[in-house]
Amino acid sequence: MTVEHQDSACVIFTEHATPSGMKIGYATLNAEKSLNALSLEMIRLLDARLRQWADDPQLACVVLQGAGEKAFCAGGDVRKLREAILAHEGPAAIPFASEYFAEEYRLDYRIHTYAKPILLWGSGIVMGGGLGLMAGASHRVVTETSRIAMPEITIGLYPDVGGSWFLPRMPGRLGLFLALTGAPLNAHDAQVVNLADWFVRSEDKLAIFAGLANIDWQADPAHNHGLLSKLLRGFAQHAASHLPASQVRAHFDTIQHVTNGDSLAEVCEQITRHASDDAWMQRAAKSLAVGSPTSAALSWEIWRRSRLLGLADVFRMEWTLSVQCCAHPDFREGVRALLVDKDNAPRWTPATLAEVSREWIDGHFVVPADTVHPLADL
Repeated sequence: MTVEHQDSACVIFTEHATPSGMKIGYATLNAEKSLNALSLEMIRLLDARLRQWADDPQLACVVLQGAGEKAFCAGGDVRKLREAILAHEGPAAIPFASEYFAEEYRLDYRIHTYAKPILLWGSGIVMGGGLGLMAGASHRVVTETSRIAMPEITIGLYPDVGGSWFLPRMPGRLGLFLALTGAPLNAHDAQVVNLADWFVRSEDKLAIFAGLANIDWQADPAHNHGLLSKLLRGFAQHAASHLPASQVRAHFDTIQHVTNGDSLAEVCEQITRHASDDAWMQRAAKSLAVGSPTSAALSWEIWRRSRLLGLADVFRMEWTLSVQCCAHPDFREGVRALLVDKDNAPRWTPATLAEVSREWIDGHFVVPADTVHPLADL
């Protein structure tokens, strides 16, 4: 085993040799106190190492995990983004946001298109930027402790990091419902909406990692995908009886009903006024009711625009949207209310859905003036 880190490193990289002569590369997000929130430094380190491992003929498989038991990754470093916005109001705030989102989405795109198998250990909290890392991995593992969510509507953003790609590809209109409500998902839910491939018990982690070391890895990435699936399949069979009940599956028909509308206003009214004594549905309706009207309108428009877009085009669109969100008021206000002052009393601009104009939303899709798109080469 080779280890390349210091105790203070925000990402720990290790390489484990196997009897076949091939290696497994482990990347561990190492910011346990912040629930492994994804910083720009983490993004750069991960992207550089994935590029290196892609070119290493002896590297057979990559494992992505988070330090500690509480979270794989609770999201992007939105506090830092807000600080940059406040320090440089207006267009001057765009450079840091441009850099952060461009490098984050490039990393996410790399994971989606990576030839070698990537096992992502999605135990604990997986939100925002963490879900961006998870969504594109070839072998997405969840456990009984997995808590997955895209609650961007509560901070004046929208489900980015590829959400514009994977949400419309979920069954029915589940993706639209999740974008508008930020409803949380458990491991079973994640499988239903195709955000996870394997459910295993968290206590089997060490045994699974030990099993990785004993696989007869080959030089052929396609063959190695099958070898990893075979290992995980055995542990998943043992864990099947521990799979939690799926809220998404239980409420599928209701979700289809409340999201069946010709306008955003109609759908929002149907969701928020739906009479339900179920706590999960009530929480979803409340999140929409108190969330950013601009975020809801963006999610609705993204749903309309992104269905026929390719993956690279989705990330290019999201970069423009995210940079524009940083130049508009709701993102910094949402982060303030939820994560900084924690008063949970955001003052949205515009304050109501009725005040959100077509021009306001269309402006979010416009590439900032005099800007060369940083993801043009994807």
